[in-house]
Amino acid sequence: MDVSAFTPVLRALRTCLHLLVAVLLVVVVIAAVPRGDVVPVAVAAGVFAGAYAVGPRVARLARPRHADRWWLLVLAASWLALLGLSPEATWLAFPLFVVELHTLPRVAGIATVAATTAAAVAGYSAHRGALSLGTVLGPTLGAAVTVGMVLGYQALHRESEARRKLIAELVDTRAELVASERRAGGLAERERLAREIHDTLAQGLSSIQLLLRAAERVLPGDPEAAVPHVRQARVTATDNLAEARRFVRALAPPSLDGASLESALARLCARSAEESGGAVRFHRTGDAFPLETAHQAALLRIAQSALANTAAHAKAERAEVTLSYMDASVTLDIVDDGVGFAPAALGARPADGSGYGLITMRARAEELGGRVEVESAPGQGTAIAAAFPLASARADAAEPDAPAEGGPRDHHDHEAAASAPAPIPEQTP
Repeated sequence: MDVSAFTPVLRALRTCLHLLVAVLLVVVVIAAVPRGDVVPVAVAAGVFAGAYAVGPRVARLARPRHADRWWLLVLAASWLALLGLSPEATWLAFPLFVVELHTLPRVAGIATVAATTAAAVAGYSAHRGALSLGTVLGPTLGAAVTVGMVLGYQALHRESEARRKLIAELVDTRAELVASERRAGGLAERERLAREIHDTLAQGLSSIQLLLRAAERVLPGDPEAAVPHVRQARVTATDNLAEARRFVRALAPPSLDGASLESALARLCARSAEESGGAVRFHRTGDAFPLETAHQAALLRIAQSALANTAAHAKAERAEVTLSYMDASVTLDIVDDGVGFAPAALGARPADGSGYGLITMRARAEELGGRVEVESAPGQGTAIAAAFPLASARADAAEPDAPAEGGPRDHHDHEAAASAPAPIPEQTP
């Protein structure tokens, strides 16, 4: 409940209070005509009206704060003077109750209302020459009702103000939460972009650099030997351009378009062997089954990053990539016979930004509920294993998976034929 909702109510109440005071003053003056004392009553009523009229201006402009209490004292004195001239001035005690309760603190306001009630009863009784039950009950009941109404309104006003502050705090907290989530989303997106750039453009540029360096070594003495390296660099650049475009559109790797994961991994191994000059072979074990696109992309990216590290750092002569379909998980193993390294040194990344590959592999796997393990030692090669639980990796097939009559080999051949991969007979199982 917003306190601003009470603004029209406050205006209406103030307007009604001002009209009530004006009407009662007119009634007091008219009632004095038959008695013949209309002039002094009219003067006293004018003084009361003037004092009452300057009240709002005093409340806005007066300094110090207690100046409004002096105004209330002047107003009460002018009312007492009018009450001494006219018994009808007793009726002005009711709007005076409201002013007192709004101007003074709660206890002081109630005490002042009680004193005003006593003055009204005494003044009216003095004019009538007798004290009656009605004379006492009228002002007393009016004072009690006014106190109850004003205190109830003040309690409602305090509650609305507390709710307004609470809503303001909630709005501020929500704004802070939105800003925090935006920052967290930005950091997560930066991390994703870093992984994608590392596993696509950075790896491609590294391969192009190796190929051009190889071509540079045989130039200008043997141009014919440089042609395959230049041609492969051009193919790699074309592939990375496609990767960049797909990356911008947040789509799956182009290697998976219309092809199975096995055929994409086989082509990756063939390309890596051509670029590095070593032997890179691909194997598949177990009965193949459909995988979620995100898991296929993660496995392909992990293989790309691992083979890029093998070509750039391991100085390996041979590497084996094995995709295994098992009962509880699907795993990808990349093993090379290179120089190896100490896994304990993974936390110390060089300042040039290298050494990011293993971090991105683990991040990709963990996002999909999988894990990446690394085993290596200086001079003993490197083994990287990525595993994803079957429950999260396997896609819902249109019909139950069942081995073909020819066994696992027939099933793989059927899948490879449907995807029409590039033939690499010496590297497929």
